[in-house]
Amino acid sequence: MNVQAIVAYAFGLLLLYLIAESMLTPLKYLGWLVWKGFVGGLALFALNFVGTYLGFHIGLNPMSAFTAGLLGVPGIVLLFALRSVIG
Repeated sequence: MNVQAIVAYAFGLLLLYLIAESMLTPLKYLGWLVWKGFVGGLALFALNFVGTYLGFHIGLNPMSAFTAGLLGVPGIVLLFALRSVIG
C-alpha cells in the first residue's frame, strides 16, 4: 500500500466518524430530554400523592412534567405558584 491509499482510508474513517457523531448527538439530547421529563413526572406524581393529604394538586401532563424535569425544584415551585395564581 502506498501513502496515498493510507491517507485516503484515514480520511474516509474520519469522515465516517464525523457523520455518525453528528447523527448521534441529537439522539443523546432527545434521550436526555425524555429522561428529564420522566423524572419531572415522577416528582410531580410524588408531590401530588402527598398533596392529596394537604389539599393541593398539580395536573400531570407532558408540559408540567418537562417544566419540573428541566428546571428541577424551581420548576416545581413555579408550577405551584402558577396554580395558586390561576386558581
